[in-house]
Amino acid sequence: MKKILLYMAAGIVCATSFTSCELDEYNPTAGSSTLEHYDTWAGLQARCYSTLYHELYSKSDFLFLSECGTDLWLNPAATEYASQVFYYNGLGVERSEPRKTWQQAYSIIATCNSVINKAGEVNGGKAEDIKVLVAEAKCIRAFMHLTLTTYFGPITLCTSEVGIVDNEPVRNSLEEVYASITTDLREAAGDLGVEPYGGNYARVTKKTALGLMARAYAQGAAEGLDENGVSYWQRAKEVAEDLINNSATYGMYLYPDVSDMWADANNRNNKEALFTASGLDATGTDAGNAGSYFNATCYLYAYTKANPNNCSDLYKTQSASNSYLGNHSQGGVMAPTKHAIDVYGDWDKRYENTFLTAYGQFTIDDNPTFSVTRQSLRITSTTCNRYGISNEFVGDSIYPYAALAKATRPGGEQTYALGVYAKGDRSTIIPTKNPLVVDYPLAEDEDRILIYLSKNDLTDAEKAKRRYFCINISDLFDADGNYSEETYKPGSIATQANKLFPSLIKYNWCYDGVTRHLSTDQYDYRNGDIYIMRAAEVYLIAAEANVMLGNNSEAAKYLKPLRDRACRTGYTVPSLDNPTEQDILDEYAREFAGEHMRWAVLKRHRASGLMKQALQNYNKKAAASFNESIHYCRPIPKLFLDQIKNAEEYGDNGYGYTANKGY
Repeated sequence: MKKILLYMAAGIVCATSFTSCELDEYNPTAGSSTLEHYDTWAGLQARCYSTLYHELYSKSDFLFLSECGTDLWLNPAATEYASQVFYYNGLGVERSEPRKTWQQAYSIIATCNSVINKAGEVNGGKAEDIKVLVAEAKCIRAFMHLTLTTYFGPITLCTSEVGIVDNEPVRNSLEEVYASITTDLREAAGDLGVEPYGGNYARVTKKTALGLMARAYAQGAAEGLDENGVSYWQRAKEVAEDLINNSATYGMYLYPDVSDMWADANNRNNKEALFTASGLDATGTDAGNAGSYFNATCYLYAYTKANPNNCSDLYKTQSASNSYLGNHSQGGVMAPTKHAIDVYGDWDKRYENTFLTAYGQFTIDDNPTFSVTRQSLRITSTTCNRYGISNEFVGDSIYPYAALAKATRPGGEQTYALGVYAKGDRSTIIPTKNPLVVDYPLAEDEDRILIYLSKNDLTDAEKAKRRYFCINISDLFDADGNYSEETYKPGSIATQANKLFPSLIKYNWCYDGVTRHLSTDQYDYRNGDIYIMRAAEVYLIAAEANVMLGNNSEAAKYLKPLRDRACRTGYTVPSLDNPTEQDILDEYAREFAGEHMRWAVLKRHRASGLMKQALQNYNKKAAASFNESIHYCRPIPKLFLDQIKNAEEYGDNGYGYTANKGY
């Protein structure tokens, strides 16, 4: 309550342009009328973090903007949700995805400016605390400016405080924008500590600033920029390699096993995270976020998951609030391309730590409705005929996979995973790192899985050895690489199985304390921590920069730790001694699918034609509408253009609302 009062005391009504607060779902408050008091100033400083989880990293807008329109994502069968962003067809200045990103970033920049500019006038507080909090604000300001210039090209550097309106803004050059970003990050890195301020892991630290600096140099390198005659690729290499070579000094850590990176127990305060958007726990209180919102509602998991109920006579559980898969009214609109699946080799367990392809039922302890008996499926001849299962399994059963518990917490009723049942043994529950990670490939004698989407094509004879419904993922796609709208007929009867797809599970958590259920809603929110940047990206930037500088063999040593930790037991990692630019893009896909960066990474390799080529090869619908003269930048929002006096001069990045492109 004290925090809320401090934020309210700091609030004034925001105006238009770069300090606009007229957001659909987000209304930060800031100002300077009482900022001479340390407590008020520090309360305002915490709000520099506010949009990270409340909007950018918990809603679909920035996820679609940063991941879609690439080689990794499509709409599933018979879905055209946000197709303008997925496929560029009709993309314009009125789309919510670029508008919300623009507004959220600029509103937080103004808050950061108020904090930075008023620091010298603050009464009370320790000088060292003020220095660190200013450094945090500079780091976040740089991150927001970097986000804006990555997606919108030349932008206006905002140095105005909240409440100060510029109705005739002018774009800065890319050189000026990136110089400001790197200066902010360099100064922040100098003043931030290795440990987070106040022990709050959601606050930025020295490694955050340096990691973002490496990212900024890599992104700016694609614009042909240099710093004092030294290329940005060289600078990216230097910063990334310094972080790697001095990991212990900076507190940077890379999990030796990638499955630990995505373990439920490691979601909060993840050791590999450099920068975290922290959610709220089950109590409805601050779970580490420096500036929490009590109405945080993250449902990224819902947009990226298939619905096994499309095969309702197999997967019969319909209740949203009781499913460990979760549910949402707008679920299942973002599905991986065939390339996003094929890019993983058989050796690579990042595949099952990224995508769920094996759907099983669950039990809930002390709930008769979800007992082992009620949740088991007895195989009948009808089941076999419909789903192409061998009749030899008639009379057998498929048992639940996950064992869940239910508990009442201050933030609502929680359903969470105890573990998974042992195969062939319903009395033994095995603790698991993540109940949504199912070992790949699925065993022939598996008796806990109902539906299996196989990356490797199975023959009819191989399918006949399995009691569960098998679908070859390749059969879900049409000749153009889109999800087929034809009903799928594995047996004698057509099914809706064509609506299934591998589900991204990086945002689907199942531990005690992560779920937030609102009584007015029909679904749960999964408010787990989301990683804005993690150590693996630093390794990939080091590899990427070396390749771009012609040091291909040197790049291999930075890819090796990522590939080695992803290797399945019994497999060997293929050698990659002389990686190419395309190899780097493929490694980004394996490591970071769905993590808010694919569009930006492809964009910085446009000079080699690799972004356009990626669309032509793997997302033909997007390639058909992709216009290189405009689509390397997202549209400037109409709402902003309508608020300024010089819209024609500012331009809309070529989307047709203004006569001028603006740069």
